[in-house]
Amino acid sequence: MKVFSVCGISKSGKTTTIERIICELLARGYRVGSVKEIHFEAFAIDPDPASNTNRHSRAGAGLVCARGLTETSLLFPEQLPMGKILSFYEGAYDWVVLEGVSDIPIPTIVTAHGEEDLREKLSDMTFCVSGRIADEIQEYHGLPAFSAVENIAALVDLIERRVYDRLPDFEPECCGACGLACAELGRAILAGQRKRSDCVADRGVALTVNGKRVDMVPFVQKILKNAVLGVAQELNGYESGCEIEVRF
Repeated sequence: MKVFSVCGISKSGKTTTIERIICELLARGYRVGSVKEIHFEAFAIDPDPASNTNRHSRAGAGLVCARGLTETSLLFPEQLPMGKILSFYEGAYDWVVLEGVSDIPIPTIVTAHGEEDLREKLSDMTFCVSGRIADEIQEYHGLPAFSAVENIAALVDLIERRVYDRLPDFEPECCGACGLACAELGRAILAGQRKRSDCVADRGVALTVNGKRVDMVPFVQKILKNAVLGVAQELNGYESGCEIEVRF
């Protein structure tokens, strides 16, 4: 699954850019999901204290579900980490587009009105410029600028080339088998200094639960592999170097 974010100040063209990107990705046959970050501190999906779902939550329910005729909403009484949110999309979507999310190291498109706004939002994970400013410029300090309204095909072509499969988010002390922390590897891939295949966690042992891949550091992969091999080697039909699949 590939994940990227579109960030920018208010009215800079974020939502329009995302709308056009989603439509173009769908037209290319991809499954697309999205996440919208709300920066308004008082925001709540159901702020009415007299509503039934609000009463369920205040009564102590850890998770509240509101099911209507045309949609279903899950209400968590907390701000979930982005990694947990993205786990709901894993296996069901090819792409997830985030709006306004800047607290995780993923490839980012920045939208802006002008250069001052642009400088405020740029990071070492920015790979493209869009939004209103892209109607006036074609590049900014080496970053290509594409209007999502006038040149959406070229913008999505770039997204397909530059955005890589989502990396695991291990703590540096837990892995570092590639020589870098996960966030550092992401920056190096985006800069063209490393490749997505350099992530060691994608090699060797793969574990899926209900169709969703579970990321494991190499040490845990080794433990699981040795445990399975220890049993399989004692069974008739085992051959050295063969592929083994265990399913529950």
